[in-house]
Amino acid sequence: MHRLRPNASLLGLLLAASMGIGVVVGFGVPDDDLFELRKGLRIFGAVYEEVVTGYVEPVDPAHLMRVGVDAMLEELDPYTTYVDESENARIDIITEGQYGGVGIEVGRRNGAITVVSPVTGASAYRQGVRTGDVLTTVAGQSTASLSLDDVEALLRGQPGTTVRIAVRREGRPAPLTFTLTREQVELPDVTYRGRIGADRQLGYVKLERFTRDAPGDVEDALDALRETGPLQGVVLDLRDNPGGLLRAAVRITALFVPQGTEVVSTRGRGDNTNKSYTSDRAPLLPETPVVVLVNGQSASASEIVAGALQDHDRGVIMGTTTYGKGLVQNIRSLPHNTALKLTTAQYYTPSGRTIQRLGAGRRDSGAASRARAHETTGGRTVRDGHGIRPDVQVPAPSPSALEQALTRRAAFFRYANHYAATHDTLAADFAVDEDDLEAFRAWLDREGVQYSLEVERTLDSLRARIEANGYDGLQDETAALSEALRDTKAAAFDRHASALMRRLEREILARYVSASRRTEALLPADPQVTAATELLQDADRYDQILTPTDEE
Repeated sequence: MHRLRPNASLLGLLLAASMGIGVVVGFGVPDDDLFELRKGLRIFGAVYEEVVTGYVEPVDPAHLMRVGVDAMLEELDPYTTYVDESENARIDIITEGQYGGVGIEVGRRNGAITVVSPVTGASAYRQGVRTGDVLTTVAGQSTASLSLDDVEALLRGQPGTTVRIAVRREGRPAPLTFTLTREQVELPDVTYRGRIGADRQLGYVKLERFTRDAPGDVEDALDALRETGPLQGVVLDLRDNPGGLLRAAVRITALFVPQGTEVVSTRGRGDNTNKSYTSDRAPLLPETPVVVLVNGQSASASEIVAGALQDHDRGVIMGTTTYGKGLVQNIRSLPHNTALKLTTAQYYTPSGRTIQRLGAGRRDSGAASRARAHETTGGRTVRDGHGIRPDVQVPAPSPSALEQALTRRAAFFRYANHYAATHDTLAADFAVDEDDLEAFRAWLDREGVQYSLEVERTLDSLRARIEANGYDGLQDETAALSEALRDTKAAAFDRHASALMRRLEREILARYVSASRRTEALLPADPQVTAATELLQDADRYDQILTPTDEE
């Protein structure tokens, strides 16, 4: 018996409409492409229907659709993605800096879903949830069988509703329960502002993201710093800032460059994507020296700001090369509270550099050799194809093998929990010292925390191969190597004491004080901030960096 089914052409058109494309398409699309589009929709719709209704085993239509869409987008670039209903909250965080939830950042620590940081002022923070708490149940469901995404979805929801959680906290014999009220959680764009330098003559602003409110927040931070005295220079910290809104980047750059200055341009397939963005206001700090700190996680809007200030010789870029994310995405709404994050253009700095790291796209492998030289306003040579390269390279300290091994075992995190369980308060001038480091070492031994270095794992593998092949004569040598490694490992605590103490201090502070207070306490030990401070206090060197050389 023949089963009834809709006409394939009609199904294709319905599919087009459901994806937000609409039945009437083709404005600005060549006839050949339009024909292929309609043909592809009919074929896709027919295949999808046949599989869902006729495959030998039942299939999940929603899952199959998602797989098909993801596979299609995989052919493009890494940033064109389908956003389903459960992921849409992340779009609000990117654009608005807010979401409906209880204000908890969660992650896996030592295999358990753990509170990494409560948002200051949010419901969880007010009720006493703190960093290090292990979530055991959320909304009546055990977290043992839940993923991080599942937990985040349960915690978020309509403002005004409640969710009950239970946590395990070190030092408490029984789980703690909290009934948290979901609300509109506001994530701060500027997480710290303050004065730095020997004479406190320099300003420091840490910007976490580029939302609609970010430009106003940065301006407020700079105004507040100016009210406390003249500023001889400013450090704008964009390290680990993944970006956000284009217009926020333009408005923040406008705080430093003359009115009418080009900040960035976009070039794409259609005329409506080819635009130039300029400063539309008088600058707040027209001449104050600026150092912008960046690293490999500074992306998109961060690179727009850094690239514009570099191209106009308006500030010194310091740190390490940025991520290289110069593709423009627009959020296209789709039915059922879903969306498409679609790449429509590329960013170019005022000198004509592409921000995009060549070779990073799925269809652009091996393209790094196409990097080109460009000139800044003052005649300095800058190059594209690798994100934004700093004027002054200052790499962050690499963690030692010992620190990496302890981090893998979440040792710092767990010890900070232990510390908080045994210390009700923290001194106002708290700083980890050698006695604290020794207490940490004793705790590791007492708890039996095994933290093997990579070289130890290599030796274990070598020993196993020696035994498997019957090389008994080498056992004494491997035993001697093991003994030497144990001595070296013990000595590493003394050799890397300063770095280990900084790491411990950061984790312990997270149990007691806000993110702003932590930043303030840790800034003096930040080598990149120190380098920026020293540069701003050396006017001759600052000017020299922004002056073209004979080689250029």
